[in-house]
Amino acid sequence: MKRTGNFIIFIVAALYFALDAVFATIAIPLARWISARWMFARLRRWILSLGPYPTLLLFLVPLIVLEPIKPVAAYLAATGHMMHGLVLLTIGEILKLVMVERLFCASRDKLLSIPAFAWAYGKYCTAKAWLTSLEAWQLALRWGRLTRLTLHRFTSALRNDPERPRRALFQSW
Repeated sequence: MKRTGNFIIFIVAALYFALDAVFATIAIPLARWISARWMFARLRRWILSLGPYPTLLLFLVPLIVLEPIKPVAAYLAATGHMMHGLVLLTIGEILKLVMVERLFCASRDKLLSIPAFAWAYGKYCTAKAWLTSLEAWQLALRWGRLTRLTLHRFTSALRNDPERPRRALFQSW
């Protein structure tokens, strides 16, 4: 039973890191690009001028608005519109991640001054720490790093000598 549980945790962790890597490669540069724009500097100043509870309401808006996209994307995929569902899910998740990440970074101290938010955030951090301490999670993390390193080496080799990876592939056969 323990082996089955570890295997399930490993699969979930591997999928999580794979999706996280895909979304992070897009969301993090996008969030940095957005925060560097002058028109968003005004928005950031306005967010910083808000009190803790209005900031909490603002923090919940992307979650409330963009979370229903997941079931809609699942419905589209289930009814045969796989690409539309995948595109909708991808855009919705990236928007949600970027908006929540930027709002949390800009107003973390204010949000943590709200006792209920601080309690929920503490529980989230505890659950995340427990999950990431599992052996299966660590194994998936190592495999994810190895995969990223391998892909990085392959793309670097491809940029330097487009024929080299192809030659290496055919030589190994």
